Amino acid sequence: MADFLKRPLEEMESIAARFEQRVNEARKSAPPSKAWTGKALRRQGAARCPVRLKRLSLDIILRYGDALADLFCEYPDDVVCVAPYDICIGYQPPDAPNRINPVRVMTTDARWTDEWGICWAHAYGGVGATPVDHPLKDWSQLEDYIARRMPDAYAPGRLRDAERVIDMHRDTTYCVGIIHLALFERMHALRGMEQLFTDFYTNEAEVLRLDEALTEYLIRLVRCWSKIGADALLFTDDWGTQTSMMIAVEMWRRFFEKPYRRVFEEVHRFGMDVIFHSCGNITDIAAHLIDVGVDVIDPIQPGAMDPREVARRFGGRVAFSGGIDDQRLVSHTPQQVRDEVRRMIDTLGRPFGNAYLVGPANVMTPEIPLENVRALFEACHDR
Repeated sequence: MADFLKRPLEEMESIAARFEQRVNEARKSAPPSKAWTGKALRRQGAARCPVRLKRLSLDIILRYGDALADLFCEYPDDVVCVAPYDICIGYQPPDAPNRINPVRVMTTDARWTDEWGICWAHAYGGVGATPVDHPLKDWSQLEDYIARRMPDAYAPGRLRDAERVIDMHRDTTYCVGIIHLALFERMHALRGMEQLFTDFYTNEAEVLRLDEALTEYLIRLVRCWSKIGADALLFTDDWGTQTSMMIAVEMWRRFFEKPYRRVFEEVHRFGMDVIFHSCGNITDIAAHLIDVGVDVIDPIQPGAMDPREVARRFGGRVAFSGGIDDQRLVSHTPQQVRDEVRRMIDTLGRPFGNAYLVGPANVMTPEIPLENVRALFEACHDR
């Protein structure tokens, strides 16, 4: 197993904290990018494509540490994307008993339960975590769950850590708040993936009721983000497989089109932009996402979607994000990495006024050679 995971917990925590501090300081010292980045992503034209490379697993930070931070100091991102807490843990009040340590659970064999009652597991040497037990096992529990067990979007301090980061950058940098597990992903984490697919056919009323409750939660959360100065909100809901949607488009529209529209209208009401993240091939719903208010589609995943076809059909109607295949970063040569970046900028950015947030299609992992990471930074910032 990788040596970087064998370090003492305190050392790994120190590496992660030092990395964040250095990256934030580098962005603070960089030239202002807020105004022109916002124009680029709103398809109003910009001199170049903005860059987002801080899309990293904890493991790659622990492996490369200061060497990776050095790259961000040399080539600062044009946006700051901030999550207020770990995707798999959720909010923890400062005085909560038995607080979950994100570095510990993400570097060892671990199981824990988040604020939603979802049980997660991480395997030593793996990246990320997976739901392994689901709190809403029976629909008879639904109303009690909504009334007594769903988290409070207005919990004091919920966005405290995000606010601290946004306060550093709000005047000079386009700041993106991240809301993980928006609707579909939250639903199957609560019910289980297989069970939810069945529910779409057998328990439509209950699915719609849960949909409504989660939508109200998101709307409250949007209002909280608006108060701390976010310029955009990034919502995650993975809908695609490598080849197509997980469910029929008609079913997607029946259960999710109106809830997304309600949430995104609230985002726009507060003057923020909507970035929508979904892995896989979501070409079949791209037009619907644009219609309900998505400003930026993230990521354009080359292994699942044809960037040229996406650009032809949707370029100029929406901005793009991602596009650099994180899986190919593992096997490419540095020159191939540079060529891929230039190809994506020429395909997704330049023809549309540089309405393209350049970066990897998903989180970069420790298998990527450092020389390829450097080639990525150099190519994305090569003007």
